Amino acid sequence: MNPFASIIDLVIRLYMWVVIGSAIMSWLVAFGVLNTRNRFVYQVGDVLYRLTEPALRPIRKVVPTIGGLDLSPVVLLLLLILIRNLLFWYVF
Repeated sequence: MNPFASIIDLVIRLYMWVVIGSAIMSWLVAFGVLNTRNRFVYQVGDVLYRLTEPALRPIRKVVPTIGGLDLSPVVLLLLLILIRNLLFWYVF
């Protein structure tokens, strides 16, 4: 097993969890379950936003919002899965 490919795979898997966490946090804030006036909630949301927004912004330009539902995290997750599969296909 190639150690470089293993590190890339680990980074992709961790980033997938960050995207999922960001999507769940945005839903909880939108439905009023979490209050962003709480300093900890704000900081966690800000970190997740800063980590995911550079990857989600170009996708949001292409994929329209459907009925107020942002599908860009789903598209990003599918792209990350595709990259992981291509990594395993060509490296391993």
